[in-house]
Amino acid sequence: MASTDTNSGNWRHLCIDMQRMFSEETPWQVDWMPKILGNVGRLVQEWPEQTIFTRFVPPANAKAAPGQWQSYYRKWWMMTGDHMRRELTEVIPELAAFMPPAVDFSKYTYSPWTDGRLHHDLHKRGVDTVVISGGETDVCVLAAVLGAIDLGYRVFLIEDAVCSGRDETHDASLALLRGRFAAQLTLVKTGEMIESLNEILAHP
Repeated sequence: MASTDTNSGNWRHLCIDMQRMFSEETPWQVDWMPKILGNVGRLVQEWPEQTIFTRFVPPANAKAAPGQWQSYYRKWWMMTGDHMRRELTEVIPELAAFMPPAVDFSKYTYSPWTDGRLHHDLHKRGVDTVVISGGETDVCVLAAVLGAIDLGYRVFLIEDAVCSGRDETHDASLALLRGRFAAQLTLVKTGEMIESLNEILAHP
């Protein structure tokens, strides 16, 4: 088990978009999100104080979205606030049970960094390292990872705690991140991160 001092300090676990609208029967359902729920749950249970659940929240309708997001939501009109049950934007109940002390962070784009709120809060708290899990590997997780790299964070991606609706682009995204961003990103497994967090963080 990780030692208790990992519950404070300069790192956070960003759990990306583990929401009901992706795990339940909707047009955006990710069939194998339930398959990673056990590993994600292990991370959250180990470090609830360090966990931030991001939530992708669609607008009320396409007209309420900026720019090309309007075209996106005209396609996915059934997933806008005017049509979708809002509780589907909530975190999966098994994970939501850890709030508090875990917290949630609503976002309106793929990346959680776009409007600067998350970075401002983490920077204020002295956070320089993020551990990332969740979905989807090739969309919101990828945006979270690349944004964190751009902002200078040290990034750990938990490769057996991320998922996608498409196996081929999941695999391609992991290959891209592993091959092109190795100086700023480390891919690790859930068990390794839990058992060896202090040692892992101690080595730049």
